[in-house]
Amino acid sequence: MANADRVKQLFLDLLRINSPSRHERGVADYLKSKLEALGFHVEEDDTAEQIDGDAGNLIAMLPGTIPGARSIFLGAHMDTVEPTDKLDINFDGKTFHSDGSTILGADDKAGIAAIIEGVESIIESGTEHGDIQIIFNVSEEVGLLGSRKLDTSKIKASMGYIFDTQKPAAGITVSAPTHENIIVEITGKAAHAGMAPENGISAIVAASKAIARMNLGRIDFETTANIGVIQGGKARNIVPDQVTIKAEARSRNNDKLTAQVDHMRSVFQQEADAMGAKLMFQGEREYTTFRWTENDDIVKLAVAACGRIGVKPTFQDGGGGSDANTYNSLGIPCVVVGVGYDGAHSHSESIALEDLVTASRFASAIIETAAHVEG
Repeated sequence: MANADRVKQLFLDLLRINSPSRHERGVADYLKSKLEALGFHVEEDDTAEQIDGDAGNLIAMLPGTIPGARSIFLGAHMDTVEPTDKLDINFDGKTFHSDGSTILGADDKAGIAAIIEGVESIIESGTEHGDIQIIFNVSEEVGLLGSRKLDTSKIKASMGYIFDTQKPAAGITVSAPTHENIIVEITGKAAHAGMAPENGISAIVAASKAIARMNLGRIDFETTANIGVIQGGKARNIVPDQVTIKAEARSRNNDKLTAQVDHMRSVFQQEADAMGAKLMFQGEREYTTFRWTENDDIVKLAVAACGRIGVKPTFQDGGGGSDANTYNSLGIPCVVVGVGYDGAHSHSESIALEDLVTASRFASAIIETAAHVEG
């Protein structure tokens, strides 16, 4: 049984350690000490050197007490989006939130806390279990860098559960999209905006016309697209000869994603051509989709774990990426588990202690359920 006071204090300890992407050293050191005290062998890899960070991924292993039981791993990430400096934590007896000037950091420190409390509850109760592996990654929020740099030969478990999404606590995210990052550069011709504007070719006008024609936002139930950043121009009296656009497209259907990216490229090209401008359009895959069903072992185990703690299973299709995308693309089955926070990446982010406890109980239940399945 999860200890509410203990997981509350653990969560508060983690929140008080500032850990934006590439600066997770304080959290890594805290977790190393905590895991070693629980009997885990903990290894830190060399990802820090590869991403110019100050900490690597943590890979921790606790040998099982049941020979031949299925081994699983539980995962979360140690970084948060910004701003996190000068966090003022408010807890009203039921819910954690910030004072509104920063994010809270429940994404994903609540996931870390739930995993640690779930494991500690198992150890404290003397419940028998299979091998338990825990993986805490760095720099998830800036392109899944930690999981992408992880030597996956270090993963000894047969499947994983990534504690890294919102309500409901113990919800099971069975799919996530492929994500394409897009960089567009339009090159026109500079001219004096007051004396000879007709001699110029405005890159910003070409971009604006393209964006106005483009299908963006919610394309369908599986697909989204967004123009996120536009940068260009030198001065108000110069026809802008350069503009850079940062965009993205996502879909849980790769054919739809290809069609959306092709559409965006085509519209940019048409408007650039119409004005005599030049176009550079570059797409880069950040992560790849996955999809599981109720008939897959990884979902069946999660459903059984829900039953163990009296929670009705809920299935969700994700709209964002997580370390689970990386692992699934490498052939290691993973689903994403709801931790129970609300408003991730915003100053209104919050999580109820009740949901944090439920997520902790679910972590214990996954370990207990796996212990009764042959590896």
